[in-house]
Amino acid sequence: MIQKEVSAKLPVKEGRNAQELSATIFIDMPENIDEALDWASDEAILSNCLANFVKNQQAGIRTDLLAGMSEEEIQAKRGKAVPGVAVAGAKADPQAAFIAKFKMASADEQAKMLELLREAAAAA
Repeated sequence: MIQKEVSAKLPVKEGRNAQELSATIFIDMPENIDEALDWASDEAILSNCLANFVKNQQAGIRTDLLAGMSEEEIQAKRGKAVPGVAVAGAKADPQAAFIAKFKMASADEQAKMLELLREAAAAA
């Protein structure tokens, strides 16, 4: 077993905490799979592995959506993903990415994006 440092910060939030809070603790953790299996049950390790894998894939899907990828492109990119292995990149459509970003932007951000387009068109 090894002592692993684990830190967390809690940013300021009105009505909750007036100053940033933080703590660092040390937790005994296994150094290899054999120690891990002695430390926790097979079911607990598998459950946590799968939960972390799903969370990571959801984050990746959000990134892909912001890049303008379609559901079909995301499926092709992530459908055979394996925990601990980087997913090979897929080409994103820049126009679709711009449109997706535009749809999620505030009115002020949309106005700035339109101005950038106008400037780019005038320069072309």
